[in-house]
Amino acid sequence: LYLIFSNLIMIKTRIEITPYLAEYLTCKFYDPESDAVRIPDTKDLYHTIWDLMSKRPDNAVDTGNLTLALPDRRTGKDPEYYNYLGERSARIIDKRVRVMFYAELHDRLDENKHRYNIEYIDTVHHFMCKYNIMSISEDGLLKNYYRWRDNERKKKAKRDYKKRLNTP
Repeated sequence: LYLIFSNLIMIKTRIEITPYLAEYLTCKFYDPESDAVRIPDTKDLYHTIWDLMSKRPDNAVDTGNLTLALPDRRTGKDPEYYNYLGERSARIIDKRVRVMFYAELHDRLDENKHRYNIEYIDTVHHFMCKYNIMSISEDGLLKNYYRWRDNERKKKAKRDYKKRLNTP
């Protein structure tokens, strides 16, 4: 897919990722001018996509639930030729977006609970409304947070208590 954007050719492609992650990215980085998700070049995800871009095979068809505007830099890969993200690339992007999604959610949950005393379920509801997430339940996100929190707490080993007796 080609889109001429102010004397600059904008190349778009489609990939298939987890539906709620696609909704998150679409709401967070959607660019109406290119009618696609455009990741800012200050994000690590932008550079991951840049690294994963490859030449399009002859039999490749763009399908998926996420339309990406491909990075275009002054040097290196020309998106006119390197405009393909395969299944392996989509899996890698999915993992990166998942880490970004849950890092933001967990951070918001911790901050709202401990700083503003807002209940977890209210924070999850607000987060889902903000990013228009419909593909996963509030309980699913909340359970993920509880599992993550319990795993983080288990990493801290408790020291053995050894009482010293004052013996003369």
